[in-house]
Amino acid sequence: MRSAVALDWLAPLCAPAAARWDAEADRRRQLRTDENLRALLAAQREYNSARSLAAQASHQRKQARAASKNPLSSVRRSARTADRAASQQRDSARSALRDAKRNYPPTLARAAATVHAAHAVPTVGLSALLTATGHDLTVWPASLSALAVGLNAGALWLGRRHVVAVVADDSMSAEEQQLMERLDPAYWVAHAAERGLEGTVTTPPEMTPGGIRCEVRLDGTWDLAKFQGKSDSIGALLGARTALRMRITSASRRGWAVLTLATRSAAAGVSSVWTPERVPADPLVMSLGVDTETGDEVLVPFDERLLVSGASGTGKSWSFRPLMATAHLRGDMVLIDGKGEEANVWEAVCRVAVEPDEITDAVDEAHAEMTRRKRDMKARGISVWDGRQLTVVIDEGQVILAAIQRDKERLQRLIELSSLGRSRGVVLWWATQYPVTDGSAPGVHKLIAPNLLTRFSLRVAGTTQAQVALDDCAHYAPHQIPEGREYRGHGYLKGYGPRMIRTWTLDDDGVRTLPPNVWAPEESESAPAPSGRPALRLVKDGDYLLAPPADPPAVPGPRAEAAPAGLTEAESAVLDTVRSAAGPVRQKDVVVSTGLAKGTVSKTVAKLVKAGHLVKAEDGSLSAAAGEVSA
Repeated sequence: MRSAVALDWLAPLCAPAAARWDAEADRRRQLRTDENLRALLAAQREYNSARSLAAQASHQRKQARAASKNPLSSVRRSARTADRAASQQRDSARSALRDAKRNYPPTLARAAATVHAAHAVPTVGLSALLTATGHDLTVWPASLSALAVGLNAGALWLGRRHVVAVVADDSMSAEEQQLMERLDPAYWVAHAAERGLEGTVTTPPEMTPGGIRCEVRLDGTWDLAKFQGKSDSIGALLGARTALRMRITSASRRGWAVLTLATRSAAAGVSSVWTPERVPADPLVMSLGVDTETGDEVLVPFDERLLVSGASGTGKSWSFRPLMATAHLRGDMVLIDGKGEEANVWEAVCRVAVEPDEITDAVDEAHAEMTRRKRDMKARGISVWDGRQLTVVIDEGQVILAAIQRDKERLQRLIELSSLGRSRGVVLWWATQYPVTDGSAPGVHKLIAPNLLTRFSLRVAGTTQAQVALDDCAHYAPHQIPEGREYRGHGYLKGYGPRMIRTWTLDDDGVRTLPPNVWAPEESESAPAPSGRPALRLVKDGDYLLAPPADPPAVPGPRAEAAPAGLTEAESAVLDTVRSAAGPVRQKDVVVSTGLAKGTVSKTVAKLVKAGHLVKAEDGSLSAAAGEVSA
């Protein structure tokens, strides 16, 4: 039994050599035709004749040289010319004979016997000579030669030995047993050439929680891209179902590929229902779902901007709810729902916005909260917000963009939320059925999409949507996820690898059980400090209250004005810079102070002048309008 196991283990290692032997033997056999044989015999005759003529010409040249001492004599010149012509004819006939031998080669067995005889005969003679002299190394030459012959014959026999994969796991289906047998190296090498896969060799396959996995050695000119392009041929060789998901990825070493067949799902025995217990202890991550190949829990950053894509019917809303519930439990959340159905479930739990005026108010208040936190962080001298996270969730971005695409102010604030809000604890999450950035109805704005670094995609419509949904990981091919209820909530995470993830799900009742927490913006200005001076107390043999010293007469000074409501961050920065100046300020100084682009400052100044917040003199200097003086 052990010897049989050892032979089964050695057979795949010798299979490539046996396959090359058979291929070479078959090539030689096909060349050994009657036509090539006649050409070889004719070439041999021509060569023998040419060689004879060359020998005669060389002899005549020697005779002419001996008969005349004059190298310019007609006899010697004639003999020399004839000798050269005969030599050229001989060389041409030799080249033709080589081609004829190549076209009619000896059989591979005869060639191997010739090679082995070349070393066997001398080694036998050497052993006989050493035996006659009584040398200690008497049998070594012949033994080494015999060992070489035996190794070649044994490798050929092992390579041709048919090995059938033994399926010991009774839990395997008939399909899995067939795939395991056809992935066996012996079967693969014997039939790979029929499908144009000659030069590839599999390793013994293994059954994993996510299906069948095996490595494939890529010999010769094969590389990963070329092997991936042969996926149809691989499926035909294995006899796999068209709907069976097959994945070809790179291995841990060059020259190898990993072939995975998703005959099972590692998430099959794990409940998909999300509960608050699934919120990780680490506050920086949240749980997305389960890896269907390994069964591992997949975590994503909690404080990162997120894009979730999925066509209608792929379970996008149910898959998105667990992430929203995590954001709701850990901080504050605002749901801006373009369609309204999802808001029906969440309106009793968190802040929702469905109608146009609700949407604009939610965008304005989230942007104002981001600006307020910026001032708070500056006053406290910190670079990252250390309070509760405010998560702004856009559900169906295509509808939201269609509603505000003509409102440039709201659109700009939404763009600033995606680009500036993360460090201030205001994080934008975006969900859409149409992950495209171009056209008349984009699902995500082209200036917002680059800021959404964490991307998860369920099945989408095509390659264009896949490119936006997963960016540089579009080769995961989310558009090729099979349709059907069993694949709802299944998708790919950018940067995680082309392994499918089954997300957690949360139904309507699960949402309603969450504790209510309706976010409202904080006051933008802190409470004023109490006026007047504190009373003074002198304690000496009793407690006497002394009246505070009289305040000096009030001197009227410049009045501090709060920033007008509804300004963007750029407009607020320009207005604050001009206010803080002692006098008129030049526009180029505003560019330096704010750090904004010249074009942005120019447009912002024009808008503030038109709104009456700034005054522009004839020399181009800027000053605050009446009532805009800072303290």
